[in-house]
Amino acid sequence: MWQIVLKDMRLELRSQSGLASLFVLGLLVLLIFEFATPERPTPESAAAGLWLSFVFAGTLGAQRTFLIERDNFCIEGLKMAPIDPSSIFLAKMLGTLGTLTVLQVIVVPLTAIFSGIVPASPLGLAGVCLLGNLGFSALATLFASIAVGIRAREIILPLLIFPVLVPLVIASVKASAILLGSPGDAGVWVNVLVAFDVVFTTAGWLLFGQVIRE
Repeated sequence: MWQIVLKDMRLELRSQSGLASLFVLGLLVLLIFEFATPERPTPESAAAGLWLSFVFAGTLGAQRTFLIERDNFCIEGLKMAPIDPSSIFLAKMLGTLGTLTVLQVIVVPLTAIFSGIVPASPLGLAGVCLLGNLGFSALATLFASIAVGIRAREIILPLLIFPVLVPLVIASVKASAILLGSPGDAGVWVNVLVAFDVVFTTAGWLLFGQVIRE
């Protein structure tokens, strides 16, 4: 499993185009949202801009999860490897998690700079971002494995991900807004994020073998 993770990370670092495209898309979406909001940003608008840019850039990154395995039929090599298919799922999920975490490390400070809002609890906001990132990575990895064999995968993958992603986005925006200064209890929304992470990580672990065989 760790060999697959290291291989994916090496490919990303060597090409550099993948991380650069994610960063540019995330920055553009964030800028558009910031210019479209009122003159004085609120914690809610800052949190919404942060997660909106992450969802669009993250979906683009999720498409690369299995596209890199299509070259020279590398996906067939993974299928025939003497390892548990669930290990492949975890490896791909962790690779996506690492790539998107790098994106968040850049986008979150930019959000604070553009909005002028400093989080009251930076560690709490980092924890919420990690939980949202984990759930997104699990869901995106599972659906990317389904869409990789479809000709119109660039269209199908967002259509698969976005409807199921709604609870995670709502909970992430609400929790982030509270940590940025909006009144409320972030614990309720953190519980939603934890439940989402557990459900889709477990679902991916159990279903990936059947998905990759089909």
